[in-house]
Amino acid sequence: MSAGLLSKPPASLDFETSVFNKEKINLAGYDEYIVRGGRNLFPLLPIAFKGIKQIGVIGWGSQGPAQAQNLRDSLAEAKSDIVVKVGLRKGSRSFAEARAAGFTEDTGTLGDIWETVSGSDLVLLLISDAAQVCLMSVALGSPFTFATTLELEYRSDIFGERGVLLGAVHGVVESLFRRYTENGMNEDLAYKNTVECITGIISRTISTKGMLAVYNSLSEEGKKEFEAAYSASYYPCMEILYECYEDVACGSEIRSVVLAGRRFYEKEGLPAFPMGNIDQTHMWRVGERVRSTRPAGDLGPLYPFTAGVYFALMMAQIEILRKKGHSYSEIINESVIESVDSLNPFMHARGVSFMVDNCSTTARLGSRKWAPRFDYILTQQALVAVDKGAPVNQELISNFLSDPVHGAIEVCAQLRPTVDISVTADADFVRPELRRSGN
Repeated sequence: MSAGLLSKPPASLDFETSVFNKEKINLAGYDEYIVRGGRNLFPLLPIAFKGIKQIGVIGWGSQGPAQAQNLRDSLAEAKSDIVVKVGLRKGSRSFAEARAAGFTEDTGTLGDIWETVSGSDLVLLLISDAAQVCLMSVALGSPFTFATTLELEYRSDIFGERGVLLGAVHGVVESLFRRYTENGMNEDLAYKNTVECITGIISRTISTKGMLAVYNSLSEEGKKEFEAAYSASYYPCMEILYECYEDVACGSEIRSVVLAGRRFYEKEGLPAFPMGNIDQTHMWRVGERVRSTRPAGDLGPLYPFTAGVYFALMMAQIEILRKKGHSYSEIINESVIESVDSLNPFMHARGVSFMVDNCSTTARLGSRKWAPRFDYILTQQALVAVDKGAPVNQELISNFLSDPVHGAIEVCAQLRPTVDISVTADADFVRPELRRSGN
């Protein structure tokens, strides 16, 4: 298999803007267009929103707080009189949360969904994905905004959540923790060599220097361990990712989300089955202990075998999206940037549930559904192959080292903000029903 070749050139996703500065970047030989983000764009917002008097943000959940407050504060900074109003279902528990964030009925910034929609010139629809597949724009505070289509964004977003962003990485760390402890490794060290390794040093290095920097930092013996793990894990990961992508593309996956939502409530004489916990096993209790004694700023150890499995997963996802015709900006965002910069910091701070359950209902359900699939296939195929001494597939390793995605990631890294996402150990869940005493 040739590394980095698109089965067909990605669709041309150029766009026109008379307000913002459009830049052309080259990612792995393909030209794409972006708008570079930054606070310097705030003065342009009144021009960009010319004719808009009210923006309705419909829904709260995991997306509403950030979207609504970002818009409100950005427009205030630009001295715009555009109203940002949050619309919620009558009787929603989120009214109290929205009021606490400064949106109130008295000021006309909080109300019923239909009232808000009817009175708004622009609407951000952020209700549950199970009820409405929605299109969200990348905020001006982001590193860059890239062009996409609703169909491609929908596929890569729903697929990515079930893959390396949430579900697959959960499956990876569960499988590897179990392997390491069964082979005699101290359980605190096993947690550090799985979760802390991925969410700490690996994520930080990829974010700032790329994947090859991780590989090149390994000793010769470490590279051999990495290559054995990578070679054995790549195709098992790709098998599940391929199935997942096709389930998303044909609509089966979102249908399963809708059906799961219906099972949250009693019906037809059958009991309710709400979303269950995902951090109750001994592994995550070990994680609490490790985090309680972790020195400030500690990024954990770089364990070569874990890096090999994780990179195999990440590269397999990149290849699936590439062969399905997605642009490199979208591929990198859904396979790399969101993982190492946005989501892994949450697991580093408070474990897997804190990462998964601060996301949308669709993402939470998908992660729970697919994580066991990755755990199972790695345990039954990849790790067995390693134990049997299966020869390393040198073509896979060569393809990894020469893949053009590394150069594309380097270009995107140059657009990276100068600050990291900060998730403190005492941070809490977005959803009030999930909040509990800190762990």
